[in-house]
Amino acid sequence: MKPEYFLSLKWVKALPAAYMCRSLRYCVSHCLYAAMTRLEEANREVNMHSSVRYLGYLARINLLVAICMGLYVRWEKTADALILVIFILGLFVLGIASILYYYFSMETASLSLSNLWFGFLLGLLCFLNNSAFKMDVKEEATKYLLLSAIVLRILCALVERICGCVHHRPTLLTTVEFLELVGFAIASTTMLVEKSLSIILLVLALAMLIIDLRMKSFLAIPNLAIFGAIASLLFFPSLQIPTNPFALACFFSCLISDPLLDVYFSGLSVTERWKPYLYRGKICRRLSVISVGVIELIFFILAAFKLRDLDLWYFVIPGFSIFGIFWMICHVIFFITLWGFHTKLNDCHKVYYTHRAENNSLDRAMASKGMRHFCLISEQLVFFSIVATAVLGAVSWQPTNGIFMSAFLIVLPLESMAHGLFHELGNCLGGTCVGYAVVIPTNFCSPDGQPTLLPPDHVQELNLRSTGMLNAIQRFFAYHMIETYGCDYSTSGLTFDTLHSKIKSFLELRTADGPRHDTYILYYSGHSHGTGEWALAGGDALRLDTLLEWWREKNGTFCSRLIIVLDCENSQPWVKEVRKVNDQYVAVQGAEMARVVDIEEADPPQLGDFTRQWVEYNCNPDSNISWSEKGRTVRAVYGVSKHWSDYTLHLPTGSDVAKHWMMYFPRITYPLVHLANWFCGLNLFWVCKACFRCLKRLKMSWFLPTVLDTGQGFKLVKS
Repeated sequence: MKPEYFLSLKWVKALPAAYMCRSLRYCVSHCLYAAMTRLEEANREVNMHSSVRYLGYLARINLLVAICMGLYVRWEKTADALILVIFILGLFVLGIASILYYYFSMETASLSLSNLWFGFLLGLLCFLNNSAFKMDVKEEATKYLLLSAIVLRILCALVERICGCVHHRPTLLTTVEFLELVGFAIASTTMLVEKSLSIILLVLALAMLIIDLRMKSFLAIPNLAIFGAIASLLFFPSLQIPTNPFALACFFSCLISDPLLDVYFSGLSVTERWKPYLYRGKICRRLSVISVGVIELIFFILAAFKLRDLDLWYFVIPGFSIFGIFWMICHVIFFITLWGFHTKLNDCHKVYYTHRAENNSLDRAMASKGMRHFCLISEQLVFFSIVATAVLGAVSWQPTNGIFMSAFLIVLPLESMAHGLFHELGNCLGGTCVGYAVVIPTNFCSPDGQPTLLPPDHVQELNLRSTGMLNAIQRFFAYHMIETYGCDYSTSGLTFDTLHSKIKSFLELRTADGPRHDTYILYYSGHSHGTGEWALAGGDALRLDTLLEWWREKNGTFCSRLIIVLDCENSQPWVKEVRKVNDQYVAVQGAEMARVVDIEEADPPQLGDFTRQWVEYNCNPDSNISWSEKGRTVRAVYGVSKHWSDYTLHLPTGSDVAKHWMMYFPRITYPLVHLANWFCGLNLFWVCKACFRCLKRLKMSWFLPTVLDTGQGFKLVKS
């Protein structure tokens, strides 16, 4: 043959490689150009938010380079034309996404397309693996790039939350998470049907785990550990397919980092986190309960496949018969509990929509309908269902059946979410609350400590500002259904004896049924000394120790809690001092006013500014007030007593559980009420609860949250 023929043949073989290199070079250069463009914009307006955003871009670019290099290695070693086609198509799609983003400002479409392809390409990188790749230098570089992508992604998520760049919104799955999960599931279709179905179900289990974490379920962290152990040690080895552990770890870490960090950083309340589900229509929620029942039934059928194992029939048949019957009884109760919960929730929706004009929230409607009592009892019953599922899964474990493992990992988070919902609603709903406000609007103090009246030309401004404070605090009491003891207003100040009698009468208040209120809120706005004492008429002052002595005298052995809200210039000493209290549940919410303010940029802070903003933040769900905003003239601070995190409301007794059982469940299930009462009375998890209580105390003392949900519908905040 002619030499020219060999040269042309070599040129034809080298053409795809050259084209792939040019495509890779173009993609990398385009990403670098986009990053440099963003960097130039940042030089014009440098701030922490943009810096964190660029860290996220760096993590994304790093992951893109890793995927491209990994797919190139697989094409180079296998010479599979399909990989080349997919690779080029992927670069083409990412190029279209970049054009949509930068030139047509179609940000949503661009990000959706790119996230879908990121998940798909990362899935291909996971499942297209071979031992021949291990010795390749480019494959080693791919592994290090994937590891660096994991580190950068977790670091970016952590820095975003520490710097306050994340605005948490109620959602189950974000669009990014959903599309990447879908892309990963599509990539699994390159395998056999049974293995592909197993991986698709595992992806669904991962989605349930993400929702479980985002809802802050009580058992979410143990579920995360179980998922990681089963998926890595048992599931993928059972499929007998070569997988890339680094790509799998990258996919799992990038998806799980945000919801896992939000377990600590998210300041959303229970009803806010569950809003996408609790506020759904009646039909959708009923269908969700039926879907859960179908999934549970499918899991039971898959578990029954264990009966085909005749080698251990003497263990399998009796064990499955006993624990299978126990599982069925527990899950009939579980299904009835979910159905009864939604029946009560429908009644709460009727009350909520009837009184919606009065700005009453759904959690207050649930409290008025006795939902807390229902949830506390249901929590125990759902826990039995989780135990039954775990035991049945262990008895019928099938180490070679990936579909069974995936179904098991789907069922656990579903039941965990139900348990977490009942647990948190039972802990935060139903608390009674009473409030008392004292407003002494004096801004000057004589050397002997006695507050003096404002000059006559400031009287009108004083009246307007004081009226605004009274209106704001009354709005706060009305919005959160807080019983009002009174709002005292005096421009000449209150004497110590008068305030003593008022506060003691306030602390003696009880509910109409006789018990004490769960929460007492004391609001004060006025002058204070440098050490935090309230400045009273006649040169007197009220110290925090004195107020706590009155509280101990009236509260006694009851488990009520006291929340003090201060809008004064020296609230920090009380905030610091309350952290030393260890025998009562006391919290102090205060304000810190800027000493030096540029008058050209902002007005100097005055008493009443904090009250107005704090009430707006707690009474308007759509408020855009950011307490972490830099340059604020009024900053928020709060402190809680040492054992604040131990606070709990009244728990149902054995007779309460028996009445609940007779009301909602058939007579055939009555024997389980004694088992439930006996089991819950054992307190088997007292060690775990003690450790959890210590961790919560450490969190409140060392890592005080920026937003603290009180469980009454309002929050304590700090800047």
